[in-house]
Parts: sequence; C-alpha cells; structure tokens
Amino acid sequence: MNLTTSQYTAPARIEYLKVQNFRALREVEFKELTPLTVLLGPNGSGKSTVFDVFAFLSECFESGLRRAWDQRGRAKELRTRGNIDPVVIELKYREQPGTRLITYHLAIDEDRNRPVVKEEWLQWRRGQHGRPFRFLDYREGQGRAVSGEQPDELDTLYSGPIQLDPRNEVPLQSPDLLAVNALGQFADHPRVAALRDFITGWHVSYLSADSARGQPEAGPQERLSKSGDNLANVIQHLAEQYPERLNQIFEVLRQRVPRIERVLSEVMPDGRLLLQIKDAPFSNPVLARFASDGTLKILAYLVLLYDPEPPPFIGIEEPENFLHPRLLPELAEECRAACERTQLLATTHSPFFLNALRPKEVRVLWRDAEGYTQTRRVADIPGIPEFVEEGAYLGHLWMEGYFNLGDPLDRHGEPTPPLEGRG
Repeated sequence: MNLTTSQYTAPARIEYLKVQNFRALREVEFKELTPLTVLLGPNGSGKSTVFDVFAFLSECFESGLRRAWDQRGRAKELRTRGNIDPVVIELKYREQPGTRLITYHLAIDEDRNRPVVKEEWLQWRRGQHGRPFRFLDYREGQGRAVSGEQPDELDTLYSGPIQLDPRNEVPLQSPDLLAVNALGQFADHPRVAALRDFITGWHVSYLSADSARGQPEAGPQERLSKSGDNLANVIQHLAEQYPERLNQIFEVLRQRVPRIERVLSEVMPDGRLLLQIKDAPFSNPVLARFASDGTLKILAYLVLLYDPEPPPFIGIEEPENFLHPRLLPELAEECRAACERTQLLATTHSPFFLNALRPKEVRVLWRDAEGYTQTRRVADIPGIPEFVEEGAYLGHLWMEGYFNLGDPLDRHGEPTPPLEGRG
C-alpha cells in the first residue's frame, strides 16, 4: 500500500556526500544520491562506517561535537589510521526540488584531546554558472554569517578566502561548537536554520526487537526512537491523533504477518504502557515481550515508514535481520514509497531486498589493497543496467557474480576481471 503524498511538502534532498579521514573512509564520494540509497558489500567494507557518518553528524547537532567525538574514541579511533589530517564531511543538498544546491563543509581536528572545528562553511551559487558565495564561514570559533532569506544579495561574489565583515562577525564561545547549530537558532539566519532543522530531524535507526518489548511510561510520543524502545508510546500517539494511519499500518502488518489483527497499547495501573498483539482466532492478545522478533521488527519499520510527519532523513541498518526473505521485496517497496516524503539510507546483505531495487539506488562498497573503502554505483557497472532492462533482478545478478566486486570470498570484495561466458 503506497502512502498518500498530496498533503506533504517535498522534503530536502542530499545529492552528494564526501567523507575524508573518517576511519576506513580515507576519501569517499557519493555522487547523484537518490531518495532511496542502499549500501551493499562484504562485512568490514565500510557500510556501517558510512552509516555512522550520518549518526555522528546528527549527534553533533543533538548533543554536541565533544560528546559525539568522545563516544567514538576521539581522533585515535575516529581518524583514518596513519593520517593526521582533519576529518571532513561535506554534503550538497537542496531544501526543496528546484532550489539552489547548498554545500555544507565541516572539518574537525583535535587539540589536546579536544575536538576543534577547523573549518565550517555554507555556500551556494547564483544561477547555473555563477561562482559560489559563502554565506557562513567559521574557523575555530571565529567567523561570520550573512543574514537574510537570500544572503548573497550583497555587494560581491565569493571568490576565495572570505573577507570578514565586522558587522556580521559572531564569535562562538568555544572552538568545538558548530556555527550552524548555534546560529541556526536565530530567525535572521533562515538558511542556516533550515540546515540545522534538517540535520536535527534525522532518524538514524538502530531498531532492536528487545527494546520494543519494554514497558515504557505512558504518554503519547510522535517519533519513534532510534532503538524503538518507545514503540508503545508512538502507537498510543497514532491511536489518539491518526487512527486512520494506524489502521493502514495494521492492514499492511496483516498482509506481512498471517493472522495478526491489531496491536494494542494499554495503560497499566502503575502508569506504564503495555504493548499487546492480537492475533486470530484467539480472544486474548499476546504480550509484546512474547511476540517474535520478526513481528516486532516489521511493526517498528511500518510505524517508522508510515509516520504522518516523517523525519527528513532515515537510516536503517540491515532491515533483513529477523525477517522472512519473502517479506523483503515488499519492505523495499515500502521504503521507496516512504521516500516520496523523506530520504532513506539502508545497508543490506540480502539479495531478496536487493531484488526490489534499481541499479542507480545501490552502491557497492569494498576495501582496497591498502585497507581503505572504495565505492561504485551499480548503475555504472558495465552490463548491469542492460540485464535489468531485460528483466533480471539485482539480487540474482549479485549472487551469480555479475557485479565483479563485493564478493567476500573473492579478494575481500575487490573488483575482479569480468566474468566470461555469461549470457
């Protein structure tokens, strides 16, 4: 069942990601990112590391750079081994289709065991061919940000290191603070605020069936947590505010899990929420803590994907875990339908999930001979788009070796010579 999209505003879209010196990601670029992007590759190829780039950036905005940096072992563990250059994350995105492409650049180094923002800037272009104008530029807590809805409607275009205008200088209290996070709280910097709101709204998911079995305190909550431990609260919210949407979720759930009728979120006398699953033909529901892992995972995914006001970006690691392989193509289709209102990144090892995807949506990752992550879009692998046009499925092509890379049993996933005799 597809979601109705007529009442939704088109979401922001990330079109490009560059990462430098982030663990095994010495220098990796993802160009022409699609609303649904899936990472494929052997264990240890860097899929989870790319996933963690988004988690890291989200946590920097939510809880601060220092905490996100420390939780990952600081520069000793986070920076690419053998490298002393800053960690760099660069995004190019559009706030809505047809709007200007905005570049956000963040470079982080370390000084006396503390992270330091070496560079942080935002820029965009005037028209298709104009030079970029940098309307926010900070280095180690010092810099400027140009205010207004159209911050480049000023005197000159940016064409090199920015000349700070004292009228726009706003020093930060510490060199480990993000300027976008600080200045994005003020109404006179709407473009900066839009990026801050975009990143703080990300949902990088680590859904756990065990977490969903808990009994949280009662009270409706709008957004599913990263672990899914508030699943009962979100179902309570949907039952109270969006009963039709909750019925949609139950209808899809009944198609995926035989004999499931509905899910109940009941307030207990001690003020906690009890999640129960009613299945036919029995009259008494089953407590969530006794439900199968697969049932809870598919329920959590549907609640996330059918969110009436979804996060602007969703990350899901290995959605195939605990699910029957026959359910995975349908789950992939649900992900694509949700991408009309959000952007989604997933990692997978499942050919069944892959079978529902398109070549431009899949990136293969592997580690080169030096141990660093490399990536290639499946649509750029010779012969694959033509096979798919003739009716072949990506999962089958991958398992039969047509990708010529990403095979953990063959040179650790490195590219191999084209297969002969395939027709």
